[in-house]
Amino acid sequence: SPIDSSPAPTDSTPQPDLEPNVAASQAMPDSAIAEETVMMANRPWTTRLQNSIRSLVPEFDHSLVYNVLHGARNSEHALQFFRWVERAGLFQHDKENHYKIIEILGRASKLHHARCILLDMPKKGVEWDEDMFVRLIDSYGQKGIVQESVKIFQKMEEFGVERTLKSYDTLFKLITRRGRYMMAKRYFNKMLNEGIMPTCETYNIMIWGVFLSSRVDTANRFFEEMKTRDISPNVVTYNTMINGYYRIKNVEEAEKYFVDMQGKNVAPTMVTYTTMIKGYVSVGRVDDALKLLEEMKSFGIRPNAITYSTLLPGLCDAEKMSEAQNILKEMVEKYIVLKDNSIFTRLMLGQCKPGNLDAASNVLKAMISLSIPTEAGHYGILIENFCKAGIYDRAVNLLDKLIEKEIILRPQSTLEMEPSAYNSIINYLCNSGQTTKAETLFRQLMEKGVEDSVAFNNLIRGHATEGTPDSASEILTIMIRRKVPSEGSAFKLLVESYLKKGEPADAKTALDSMIEQGHLPDSSLYRSVMENLFEDGRGMKENMDLAAKILEALLVRGHVEEAIGRIELLMHSGWAPDFDNLLSVLCEKGKTIAASKLLDFGLERNCTIDFSSYDKVLDALLEAGRTLNAYSILNIEELIKSLNEEGNTKQADILSRMIIGGDTATQSKKGKKQVSALL
Repeated sequence: SPIDSSPAPTDSTPQPDLEPNVAASQAMPDSAIAEETVMMANRPWTTRLQNSIRSLVPEFDHSLVYNVLHGARNSEHALQFFRWVERAGLFQHDKENHYKIIEILGRASKLHHARCILLDMPKKGVEWDEDMFVRLIDSYGQKGIVQESVKIFQKMEEFGVERTLKSYDTLFKLITRRGRYMMAKRYFNKMLNEGIMPTCETYNIMIWGVFLSSRVDTANRFFEEMKTRDISPNVVTYNTMINGYYRIKNVEEAEKYFVDMQGKNVAPTMVTYTTMIKGYVSVGRVDDALKLLEEMKSFGIRPNAITYSTLLPGLCDAEKMSEAQNILKEMVEKYIVLKDNSIFTRLMLGQCKPGNLDAASNVLKAMISLSIPTEAGHYGILIENFCKAGIYDRAVNLLDKLIEKEIILRPQSTLEMEPSAYNSIINYLCNSGQTTKAETLFRQLMEKGVEDSVAFNNLIRGHATEGTPDSASEILTIMIRRKVPSEGSAFKLLVESYLKKGEPADAKTALDSMIEQGHLPDSSLYRSVMENLFEDGRGMKENMDLAAKILEALLVRGHVEEAIGRIELLMHSGWAPDFDNLLSVLCEKGKTIAASKLLDFGLERNCTIDFSSYDKVLDALLEAGRTLNAYSILNIEELIKSLNEEGNTKQADILSRMIIGGDTATQSKKGKKQVSALL
């Protein structure tokens, strides 16, 4: 795998001839070339397109072919055109056109086609030259296929193509970039054996490459070897040495080369200073980095965006926020735009940490001044910290801008608003009568996939407190649909809000939902809903199910006296609960005392209770070992009398003999079961 994809440091890297053939273009009308180029760009390569080109240009010459290739927007069309004009006998390509198509295909990574065209040149009577092979070697290397670059380089010797320093330098760049410094050394020695002398640029490439592999000693040897060959290191050489030592965090050695270059009258450049600043920052010597920044400015060398991008994070780490603020101001004055937006985030956080909120706000203003896109996360940092400081008016002002510009909804956004930020402002708004604004914010967040339970519950509380329970209910519906966890306190406020508005039916619906979501309302809330439903003109009959749920919950939770009081109130109003169902539920849940008391109440009021309910209660009491409670329910004498009156003399006789015979039988489990079975 590659160690570093950055280009080798050179004074002037040779660039291919990308300009059109001016002399050739003068021989052919520009309009015809442009029209043919547009046709190729907008239409698929078909026989029809070929005929259109032939009708447009009846005669093909070098000027046409070269400039059409140069202007082709699609590498596949360029290849098709190159082959077509030759196969159709319209034009015989020369060396210049071959180089152009190899260059086009190399940039488009169509390396197999480029290779075939290069190797087929002698068959067409076109001679090779070094530049074509260098172009293909570089294309393979840029694609990361170094082994093919090496093979092409070796083919040059096989084909008798002279290899000069240009070929070797190209190869050195590619193989050292991939970390193959030993291979580079072998070819370097081979180059010397062939009598090809390296230049300063060659040594720069080799030093850069071995530093990528952290071969410091080898880099030093190359540097010293330059001097033995009377090759003076230039500014690129020194920059490469300084950068290499910075990479291994040996800033002291980098300083030596920085001093040495000045002693050799090699003037440091912006790259030199920036590299040294980067080195100082990497080892925490931020004060030295600041001194170097002032030094470079005193020599008339202007720092660029890379310089500032290097220095500012170091200042944030060292908590030198005053210096960072001054540099940011300088950047705005000179309109220097940083590509790394995360630096502005660090500046904001760094200013907020000691409470410099005005300075943090200035970071946002600087971004706007430099036309750097602001994101929801930047606003979120400021909003959260203004809320922490209790400066809510400024937090709300920032929120207004965030909502108005729909910054949250920007698809290209990479820095989202943190939950701690939006929950801080939502909580404040919901507690200060501005829940509608909080909901507007959160609905934008929901469009980005946010489903925060804290925010949802705060919105419900806010709407309920402000007397808009319908809005709260709408939020609740969204929560339930998205399975967002709810809080019982939010439900309670919603129920109370409906009751305050005189809408007990809606309060009952909210209470039903509360129970369904697993929250048990307290007894006072039950009582409030029941009383309001009873007082409501529509009466209680429409809400029997709620009354049953309320009574069941009160009894299960142990509020037996209160439940019995509610039942008595309901019975005075002409409605009796389903005793059998209540007793069954209590027995199933092991609430034997509550079941016993409820059964006693029903018997005292002569309520209709099925014998099976007696049986369930007795079974539950006996299983729980509460024998006395079971006997208190039985009231044996009255039961025997009742059985005789109803003609059940056999059961009455057995029960009588069991009681008269003593307590022995009834104390055993068998006896208890017999008493229960008689019923």
